[in-house]
Amino acid sequence: MKKFIITAAALALVACTNNKKPDLVPAENFADIIDSVSTSLYTLKGGDITMQVTNFGGRVVSLFTPDRKGRLADIVVGNDNLKAYAEPTGERFLGACVGPVANRIDSAKFTMNDTTYYLSANDHGINTLHGGFKGLDMVPWNVKSVTENSIVLTYIHPDGQDGFPGNLSIEMTYTLTESNEFKVDYTAVTDHDTPVNISHHPFFNLSGEGSGSIEGYEMFINADHYLPIDSLSIPTGEIADVTGTPFDFREEHTIGQMIGEDNQQLKNARGYDHNWCIDRDTVATDLHLACTVYDPESGRALAVLSDQPGLQFYSGNFFDGKSSGKNGKPLTFRSSLALETQQYPDSPNQSAFPSIVLHPSQTYRHHCVYRFMTK
Repeated sequence: MKKFIITAAALALVACTNNKKPDLVPAENFADIIDSVSTSLYTLKGGDITMQVTNFGGRVVSLFTPDRKGRLADIVVGNDNLKAYAEPTGERFLGACVGPVANRIDSAKFTMNDTTYYLSANDHGINTLHGGFKGLDMVPWNVKSVTENSIVLTYIHPDGQDGFPGNLSIEMTYTLTESNEFKVDYTAVTDHDTPVNISHHPFFNLSGEGSGSIEGYEMFINADHYLPIDSLSIPTGEIADVTGTPFDFREEHTIGQMIGEDNQQLKNARGYDHNWCIDRDTVATDLHLACTVYDPESGRALAVLSDQPGLQFYSGNFFDGKSSGKNGKPLTFRSSLALETQQYPDSPNQSAFPSIVLHPSQTYRHHCVYRFMTK
């Protein structure tokens, strides 16, 4: 941790030194009506960064940040039109809000209060992934309010959708700050006991969408343990020590340094696609550092903070270059990474993991910050 603090202190925000404006996606590409809800594209600005968000799936479509020389680039993977999100032919979860239970649920079922609930098996026809066929990424959200630097979206996930019990009322706020932060805040209430684990699913390339491999990025993950998975990416139930494994990022090193090792866990995911159990030296409700990522080529750096116990790091192992992003560049193998703050995967079926059941008397809360810097 001390090494990170020294590194973070050396980072400096760089104001834009050129007059180039971000090459925004046209808002008319997202104007439509889905399920009787109007969809659109909204542009937010804060500090040196500009972000575009659509209320379809709460997706971040573009995110422009400066490099060490002040040059702007769009650093998230996305599409330039609504149809590409609504009818995906490649990666489905680009920049989306995912849930009501992010990540995987084994065998598309769980038992709660002596009742077994059967869910949509949208992952290999066996497991449930990110909420099923009609998760939070595939529905239009209602726009509650919009300001220059924030948007508030709401959605009621109805009882029985994809098999999940209860009417879950969700409010989600995206905010850009003057200190170059992208803040994500969720609250939710339910009328029936139900599992809840909502997350944001960004894909970052810090040199710009479609600009090379992420294997040269230097990464720090604040975790002594991670969750091993089986061949279908379901946690085995073990909470494993990272010491002596390719999953030890407690000392900053490149993503590519150990990703090719002869390790069964790496083989199961074709690289990294695991949950790290974040070390927290404050109370659970406080923001704590999950990870940092630095791209030596552009000078862009990213710190991820949250109040959640887990971080899913996915190294883009299943992109194959057959689809392209907004700028027409192919999305190739390991050309972006996802960093999802969350509870542990498959928690409804894992008694040793923290419970994610939300009761009608409770309010679900999740706070996440993506902090952008340069050095």
